[in-house]
Amino acid sequence: MGGDVGEVSDIDAKQAHSDNRAKPQAAIAMVEVHGVAMHALSEEQTNAHVLDEIEAGRGGWVVTANLDHLRRLVRDPSYGELCEGADLIVADGMPLIWASRIAGTPLPERVAGSSLVSTLSEQAGRRGRSVYLLGAQDGVAEAAAKVLDQRCAGLKIAGVYSPPYGFAHEGEEMRKIERLLDRARPDIVYVALGSPKQELLINQLRDRLPGAWWVGVGISFSYLTGDVRRAPRWVRATGLEWAYRLFQEPRRLFKRYLVQGVPFGLWLLLRALIGRLRPQRRARLADYG
Repeated sequence: MGGDVGEVSDIDAKQAHSDNRAKPQAAIAMVEVHGVAMHALSEEQTNAHVLDEIEAGRGGWVVTANLDHLRRLVRDPSYGELCEGADLIVADGMPLIWASRIAGTPLPERVAGSSLVSTLSEQAGRRGRSVYLLGAQDGVAEAAAKVLDQRCAGLKIAGVYSPPYGFAHEGEEMRKIERLLDRARPDIVYVALGSPKQELLINQLRDRLPGAWWVGVGISFSYLTGDVRRAPRWVRATGLEWAYRLFQEPRRLFKRYLVQGVPFGLWLLLRALIGRLRPQRRARLADYG
């Protein structure tokens, strides 16, 4: 899946796996970032698309791809194949936005999962829709549900469940999750397990609720409850939220952010610049000839 940033095109959204999502969706502009196709949507447009699709009886899956996601999409074929099943892939990371701008094919804005869990819930409440909170540590999902219930008028909390550590390898625990979701029948399922666990679980469960939308939201429940402080808005705008998170959890995030993330991010921006300059150089040579 490797490659330079560029090549904007209109691509029909993927056909769904089930009959309820079999009808084609409207075309959405796509932008390639390092060879990975991403939907050129703002946060507001993403929310509207998800809710419009729910009303049309079509479910789906949103991947909010940050720099770490992109690195694995490019370098891990199995992860890339897994995420090919997603109906929307939006950019959750300023380096991705910068790369698209450098390449001359700018994405509209950052669409963070940690923001979607609030803004999508607010919009869902206005349409009388329901959400299910799945994942996070024991007690965190329940507390996050209370926050959403207080903030989002009209939102229905269909259910909450925090599975125990290692649940994915326990057949009975997986069957319990399936039963809970079958009974709740939510419109939107937020899965807070971190990547790639949340993508693996969504891929495994999504066909049980073909009319629902699934969103992997990582640590977002803890942001809602205040157990983990999110970076101030100005820090996010400068693309330094990763440094803020590194300061909070240096041992856990050192390798991901400094050893893997920084070199890949610099390479991403450099490849975007090279890709932008090559056509210009070829054009100049053609004019000279």
